[in-house]
Amino acid sequence: MKRISLLFLLTGIMSLGFAQKPNPAMKNKNLSGNPIFEGWYADPEGTIYGDEYWVYPTLSDVYGDYKPIDEKTLTPRQKLTINKDYLKQTYLDAFSSKDLITWIKHPKVLDIKDVSWAAFAIWAPATMHANGKYYLFFGANDIQNDKEYGGIGVAVADKPEGPFKDALGKPLISEFHNGAQPIDQFVFRDDDGQFYMYYGGWRHCNMARLSSDLLSVVPFADGTSFKEITPEKYVEGPFMIKRNGKYYLMWSEGGWTGPDYSVAYAMADSPFGPFKRVGKILQQDPRVATGAGHHSVIHIPGTDDWIIVYHRRPLGETNGNHRETCMDQLIFDPDGTIQPVKVTFEGVAKRKLQKQSRTASGN
Repeated sequence: MKRISLLFLLTGIMSLGFAQKPNPAMKNKNLSGNPIFEGWYADPEGTIYGDEYWVYPTLSDVYGDYKPIDEKTLTPRQKLTINKDYLKQTYLDAFSSKDLITWIKHPKVLDIKDVSWAAFAIWAPATMHANGKYYLFFGANDIQNDKEYGGIGVAVADKPEGPFKDALGKPLISEFHNGAQPIDQFVFRDDDGQFYMYYGGWRHCNMARLSSDLLSVVPFADGTSFKEITPEKYVEGPFMIKRNGKYYLMWSEGGWTGPDYSVAYAMADSPFGPFKRVGKILQQDPRVATGAGHHSVIHIPGTDDWIIVYHRRPLGETNGNHRETCMDQLIFDPDGTIQPVKVTFEGVAKRKLQKQSRTASGN
């Protein structure tokens, strides 16, 4: 028992040394290791395009050398930010991999210079391939009320690495509905081809129906455009998958800078719910990392294998924005419920893909 504990301690110490850089010892063992790539990145959306895995995260903080912002250069909109760290978050990077081991960085796939109305806080990207194009949904400007300009936008590109350009010249959703801050959007394509958006901060979750070109919100049959589906303890970061005819709504709960940040889920027979909370599936392990949350899920085509992509904070890290992107297995029990995720230093095993014609992430 002492030998096992000592081994775990040494592994933990070694992993702390690689807390913000991928661990080459893991990759040499054909494991992704956690984090999977270098940098402070959060809110990752994972997907599959062709024979490649893709991850689109939020830039949580600048990693390495950083030139402080000259406040004299701030626009009137940027001066309204409630957190000056958000002024760093003016672009999105993406990462691709053929095997989950080696990741290629695609810098600035979206930049505020290509979004006329966005000023800061470019958050929580969601991606979709449809109509022969790639769509990237994002939150911008962290609006605190309907008098501020910002919300959820959509950009379009011909390739998954961009460059993505603003598709509308304005936000797709620019106001609060049912109390939900317009952030943390996820786009889900159901089996019948219908697109739904699940989104919302401030402890409210809405769903909306999107047009086939993904550029507008289409009212439901009852004339409403935004339906509140908020499950118990919901805070932010919704994500949806469908498996064996069941809809799984997942979300983050707790405080994003605190130790209670975590992911829970509900199951339903319809994309509209009702979504009754089943329990937590992802939370911190004080031996491995803290603040595990805001996730996405990748489904390996032709299998019942699933990967959860999420962010967490290295042990001993006190800066709330110092979050790293990780991967671990997501496992279902025979009754369809989800086992609690084991957060690891090892990550997931090397795995190449057969070329797919569309995304296999659950959206």
